[in-house]
Amino acid sequence: MLNSLKLSFKQTIKEILVISFDLFKIMIPIIIIVKIIEELDGIKYIAWGLEPFMQFVGLPTSMGLVWATTMLTNIYGGMIIFISNTNEPLTVAQVTILGSMMLLAHGLPIEVRIAQKAGVRVLFTLVLRIGSALLLGFLLLKLYSAGDFLTDNNNALWKPIITQDTSLLSWGISQLKTLTQVFVVIAALVVFLKLLKLSGIEKLLAFILKPLLKILGLSNKTSSITIIGITLGLTYGGGLLINEAKKGNISQLDILGSLSLLAICHSLIEDTLLIMLLGADLSGILYLRVIFSLILIAIIVRIAKKTHQDLLAKYFVYPSLRKP
Repeated sequence: MLNSLKLSFKQTIKEILVISFDLFKIMIPIIIIVKIIEELDGIKYIAWGLEPFMQFVGLPTSMGLVWATTMLTNIYGGMIIFISNTNEPLTVAQVTILGSMMLLAHGLPIEVRIAQKAGVRVLFTLVLRIGSALLLGFLLLKLYSAGDFLTDNNNALWKPIITQDTSLLSWGISQLKTLTQVFVVIAALVVFLKLLKLSGIEKLLAFILKPLLKILGLSNKTSSITIIGITLGLTYGGGLLINEAKKGNISQLDILGSLSLLAICHSLIEDTLLIMLLGADLSGILYLRVIFSLILIAIIVRIAKKTHQDLLAKYFVYPSLRKP
């Protein structure tokens, strides 16, 4: 009994280290590259290219900088640019549209690389996230315009604290704190998943989610990881999926479906609250976003199932997880 517990403990520690190491190999180089792009004002050029798309979803062209910052860095970065842009009055509907796009497409350098490491092609993930953000933004624009909804002037409920220390040392300390947080959360999740398996709760969750997973075209094996990704974020759910993919426990089709869902519908609690604090309405950033995501993923999985393996490997997933 004691030897069994020791073995289980060692396996758990090893799994935590492997998952964290895999994520850090992805995150650290990209964090540095993004910082270099920021220092060279590269985000402004991306924002300039986004101006026509802002008009497509009924937003001022200046909001291109907000979305560009969000896509290249994270939601917090986009929030800071949004709050700093006090000269552009927006309606609640416009902030809701922008917020929904920020939620679907943010932190792309790191999150797309995580999806790639798990076996989903980079181009597919980029098209999915940016394309779905624009599509949802356009649909919300038509819906709110048709019903003349949310036309009041927007008032942000909260302003993020903008640090005055812009030194590389301060930035480095901030990134170390983030990586430490990732390690702690991964450790807690690995232990949590093992407890779910041992207690039988994982089977209960799979049973409860079976109807939804069936609609989406996913197997029960993805239930617990999908829940983690949806509630906590793609970084954590994706990290666990990379580990499961290496073990061969999940099929490539399930990986495609799960990561596609997590790509456009993750961190429902924290991220939604952040965008809500900017003044966005829950109708777009939560309810319609979730419905939109479930319908879109159900369509994608069904298309993938009917797609020939050669085309699937060419456009959706890598033929081998060893070649991401």
